[in-house]
Amino acid sequence: MDAKHISYFKNLLGEENVYDDKAHLIAYCYDATRTRYQPDAVIFPRNEEDVSTILNYCNANTIIITPRGAGSGFTGGSLPANGGIILAFEKHMNKILEIDMENMVAVVQPGVINMDLQRAVEAKGLFYPPDPASQEYSTLGGNVSENAGGMRAAKYGITKDYVMALRAVIPNGEIIRAGKRTIKDVAGYNIAGILIASEGTLGVITEITLKLIAKPKISQTAMGVFPTVNDAMNAVYKSMAAGVTPVAMEFLDNFSIRAVEQKYAKGLPIEAGAILITDVDGNTEDELTAQLDIIEKAFGENGCSEFKRAKNKEESNALWFARRNASQCITVYGSKKLNEDITVPRSKLPDLLAEIGKIAAKYNVTVPCFGHTGDGNVHTNVMVDGSDPKALEIGHHAIEEIFKATVALGGTLSGEHGIGLSKAPFMHLAFSDGEMDLFRSIKKAFDPNNILNPAKMGL
Repeated sequence: MDAKHISYFKNLLGEENVYDDKAHLIAYCYDATRTRYQPDAVIFPRNEEDVSTILNYCNANTIIITPRGAGSGFTGGSLPANGGIILAFEKHMNKILEIDMENMVAVVQPGVINMDLQRAVEAKGLFYPPDPASQEYSTLGGNVSENAGGMRAAKYGITKDYVMALRAVIPNGEIIRAGKRTIKDVAGYNIAGILIASEGTLGVITEITLKLIAKPKISQTAMGVFPTVNDAMNAVYKSMAAGVTPVAMEFLDNFSIRAVEQKYAKGLPIEAGAILITDVDGNTEDELTAQLDIIEKAFGENGCSEFKRAKNKEESNALWFARRNASQCITVYGSKKLNEDITVPRSKLPDLLAEIGKIAAKYNVTVPCFGHTGDGNVHTNVMVDGSDPKALEIGHHAIEEIFKATVALGGTLSGEHGIGLSKAPFMHLAFSDGEMDLFRSIKKAFDPNNILNPAKMGL
């Protein structure tokens, strides 16, 4: 980057907020994909006015901007694939601005950590449900940009269900407001909805207004053991059709169970085809018992051989252990994990898992699966030898076929991780040429000079 640009940013923000040294460039060159793209500079805006000034300057000088929260994404959404500057929010724009008890909303800056907000509102008896696995370190700006979800999505939904309003800066430096903190708002286009999941390609989010709900008083965990994955998948949607909406309904297949047991020896049922772990919540013990009774009955009607109810927090944590540690354990099957978070309608889960099994057999690869079956979201992991180019090629072919099967079943390429760079080549599987042209038209309307996070989402 031209030295005059660095000088401009340092004069604007102070030298302590602008870095182009090797250490900072390396620190901000990767995300959870471990793919590396080095930026030309890392900039820490202090407030919304800084963001506006920076974008206006970059737009005039055609300098690429990549907004970044914690860099915890799995698809390369915050990677500076085309150089330019990283606009990082964790240093200054990381404050909870307001918790409005009367209207049950929170107003936050994009750099606020998800769990920090959860703890702050729970101290006041309120609840912010979206709980991505990265909740201890991912930022709310990143959550909104990727439309993050988590285990509680089955009952409570995902990030988009809680965003009431946004403030954002578009490339010409103009600050826009999208949405209101009112429950009803049908005035104008839903710009907030367009900005959600846009991965920083349309504007830079500077403020988020989030809906809060009352926190349930108690919860309980249970686990069911099944002879086959198909039995478990049928039990998922039949449980929910029976009138229960669990907070979470998570599953592990046999590969995942064996991997966790191999590493931790927790006494898991290694002969089981699958296990389901579920949480229910409510305000009375009777509510929880009634919900678990319905789930146990539905599980039993679909082949469940063992049903355990946690009696306390310790037993709950023990039941959840396998699910929380599955991702790190499945590396026993290969050094490289090609993982995707595909999603289908719940009723199609048995068909999806059957198709994944066929694809695994076709390519002779091991594909452990686990995930959020309560909302149809399966984490599928094609395990290969990362040092073998041929094995990697075979793995990528398997992934492409899994995507095709998912779309054919009415599903989507990504349930919660976004598209970014890694899934961009597969967008044509899910969208027609006309639909992709529409996306590009929206991008051009917001960002005519293509300075905001170019090349992401196949745009």
